[in-house]
Amino acid sequence: MLLPKGGVTWKSAKARLPPWRAILVLVTRTRFLVSVAIAGLLILLWSGISKSASEMQSFYCYGSSKSPMDMSINEMVEWNAHAQTPVIFNHHEPYEVNSTSISTMDLNPIRSTSKAAANGERVLILTPLRDAAPYIQKYFDLLYKLTYPHELIDLAFLVGDCKDDTLAVLSSELNRIQSQTEEKIAFRSATVVQKDFGADVEMSVEERHSFAAQGPRRKSIGRARNYLLYSALKADHSWVYWRDVDIVDSPDKIIEDFTAHDKDILVPNIWFHRYRDGHDIEGRFDYNSWIESDKGRRLRATLDPNTVLAEGYKEYATGRTYLATMGDWRNNKDEEIELDGIGGVNIIVKADVHRTGINFPAYAFENQAETEGFARMAKRAGYQVFGLPNYVVWHIDTDEKPGNA
Repeated sequence: MLLPKGGVTWKSAKARLPPWRAILVLVTRTRFLVSVAIAGLLILLWSGISKSASEMQSFYCYGSSKSPMDMSINEMVEWNAHAQTPVIFNHHEPYEVNSTSISTMDLNPIRSTSKAAANGERVLILTPLRDAAPYIQKYFDLLYKLTYPHELIDLAFLVGDCKDDTLAVLSSELNRIQSQTEEKIAFRSATVVQKDFGADVEMSVEERHSFAAQGPRRKSIGRARNYLLYSALKADHSWVYWRDVDIVDSPDKIIEDFTAHDKDILVPNIWFHRYRDGHDIEGRFDYNSWIESDKGRRLRATLDPNTVLAEGYKEYATGRTYLATMGDWRNNKDEEIELDGIGGVNIIVKADVHRTGINFPAYAFENQAETEGFARMAKRAGYQVFGLPNYVVWHIDTDEKPGNA
């Protein structure tokens, strides 16, 4: 076909189109309309199928193709092994407490170990005082020499039923020690608790150690120890060191030596020096640390439950083995022996023993009170009670006990 000489123009193109009437007749024919309708339906159907297939990709089937009733045990196990339903937990944001009247303490990190100083474990030294003014300066001289880091030591005292100047002398010595600036001199803290118990037993040596005074005296001391303990024990204390004011000599490393044994409750042997005619008579002092005997058990079976036994008196012969009559300071200081009763001159206790409620009964507990009752109670609770027969702490000579020539 030949194109016009001047190219394709509107007029030439229009001339070649069919007449509009012919087009109108074509599009209004039934066959054409049916064809267009069928084509539209096919397009819509294809679009819907494609969209549904795409959306189905985001869904998973969590069930088997079989009914559980039709599945064998092996098929069910196999299916469940790889078809666990996912679970999304709601992780809550931390709850913030801003009230200044609410505090928290975490006792979980507090430990009492054999390497107390290296682990930075805090020690609470407790001393009950009554008419103790003459002994306080010596007490602090010995405390001053302790090699356990002083910044890890808290001091606490209970002053009660005093007729002398105990409180003033104690305050003066505490001020002197805590004001010093030399390395390892000042202790972490010091607390003085004042509490009178109405004790009516005179404090002379004869009356204090008489048999008649033992029951009331031990109960009174038990109350004093408990008041002091619960007033001073803090959450960060790992060890409690009970130390009497009338000790005249003890090793400077006594805290490290004792904590190294890692026992729940541990006491040394208590002796005294008596000098006569130029001779040092080494006397055995504390008969409250002992091992129970069959004779003692039989005696207890005959006693009223409210009777408090006192050791070293002829009124009650218990036949017990005393730590004071054992050992020698010249022998191995780390030798251990299990005890049933203990004295209170020098005790080191893991703080958690006290926290569980083991205290000093101010009543007859298994016919014992105060420190001996404390040992009985601790053993009943399953704690270890031990003594060191060759580790000697020296007490003042009270003249009421004979020495060993």
